[in-house]
Amino acid sequence: MIPLSLGEIAAVVGGTVEGDGAVKVTAPAVLDGRRAEPGGLFVAFTGEHADGHDHAAQAGRAGAVAVLGSRPTALPTVVVEDARAALQALAAHVVARLRDGLTVVGVTGSRGKTSTKDLLAAVVSSTAPTVATTGSLNNELGVPLTMLRTTPATRFLVLEMGVRRIGDLTELTGLVAPDIGVVLNVGRAHLSHLGSREAIARAKGELVRGLAPGGTAVLSADDPRVAAMRALTDGPVLTFGRAEHADVRVRDVVLDRLARPSFTLRTAAARAPVTLPLVGAHQALNAAAVAAAGLAAGVPLDAAAAALPTVSLSKWRLELRTLAGGATLLDDSFNADPDSARAALDALAAVEGERRIAVLGRMLELGDADEAEHRAVGAYAASRADVVVAVGARPLADGAAEQAVAVEVADNAAAVAWLRGRLTAGDVVLVKASRGARLDEVAAELTSGPHDAPADRPMDDR
Repeated sequence: MIPLSLGEIAAVVGGTVEGDGAVKVTAPAVLDGRRAEPGGLFVAFTGEHADGHDHAAQAGRAGAVAVLGSRPTALPTVVVEDARAALQALAAHVVARLRDGLTVVGVTGSRGKTSTKDLLAAVVSSTAPTVATTGSLNNELGVPLTMLRTTPATRFLVLEMGVRRIGDLTELTGLVAPDIGVVLNVGRAHLSHLGSREAIARAKGELVRGLAPGGTAVLSADDPRVAAMRALTDGPVLTFGRAEHADVRVRDVVLDRLARPSFTLRTAAARAPVTLPLVGAHQALNAAAVAAAGLAAGVPLDAAAAALPTVSLSKWRLELRTLAGGATLLDDSFNADPDSARAALDALAAVEGERRIAVLGRMLELGDADEAEHRAVGAYAASRADVVVAVGARPLADGAAEQAVAVEVADNAAAVAWLRGRLTAGDVVLVKASRGARLDEVAAELTSGPHDAPADRPMDDR
């Protein structure tokens, strides 16, 4: 955050100051007052069940010096009619002041956004100061919060950008037009909001349309709906994937005993070997997307390849842990759609073990396709796992039952009880569902034993 007085902030967002307008904000903005930093700004919203303004004093104790909200608070406050619009206006102003020397990268896709963002942050931060989205704060509030963390030293701003409706990415690129836009894929997430994959493609294409003049689109060569987005821009396009015509190609993918990929990235002029500390062959494609974005940002292929293994992913993305008793956990509980579920199940099948157990919960926002998609994923799970445990999702169990042992349990507590009574050394357990199912609770219960630890055996342990 660049230092701004409350008076300056009020002028930017069209608000009025209640309290000392000379108070200076020097640290990032937060929505959770408990996470305020010394010198920070607390943004208060009035929700259906809680009013953030009531927590201003708590934010002050944590270090916040001011509030942006819709009414006066215990701290000096910039009062506005619409806190969301004000937050966005402030973020756009800050980044506009820092735009010279700042390269902005937007990342979107139906799956893999967060992992790709994390990989990209590892690559560009190896060359220059970088600010990137924390976790999956990729919506109309999360993007401006990330933007407000930029400082005059920042050279790369990596923004994960999510979509639920047509127009979402137009709104986000209206705050800052990316110099590089990465579109990973068009899947089936948010079908209930967007209605069809064609509509999802239109929504994702807004990132390409919203690029800064001369900005580079980085597109999947393997996904026809993404490849077609080339027509949405007059600027440069770089492609990635397994296809022979891709500008950055993935070759020779090999998985170790814990399903961590080694592979080669190739361009017309160079090649570089990569070994990732991540689970799943699909991460090789995410790495190719990152390498292509790195080339657009001026990072050579060999430099990107050297930085990729240093990545640390956001939590609940195929986290690999060894449980007490010798079982292995794959915690992919952050979110799920049919495509990401299949990728996680492929990773489960690739991990060396005696017995594979897929603990699957509901996938949300699938609209009219809900039952059919759950049945199809259940059937796919049966081809990848020895046992499928469906948590509050009968169609998953029904889909799996014809080919594998399928168990239906009512809720997370029942899933934990079933697993604790049956897990043995050599078992590999995948936990996967949409965020609303909160299957992270299952993973947390399984990892609460005294001897649980990350499965961080050497990378060359095949």
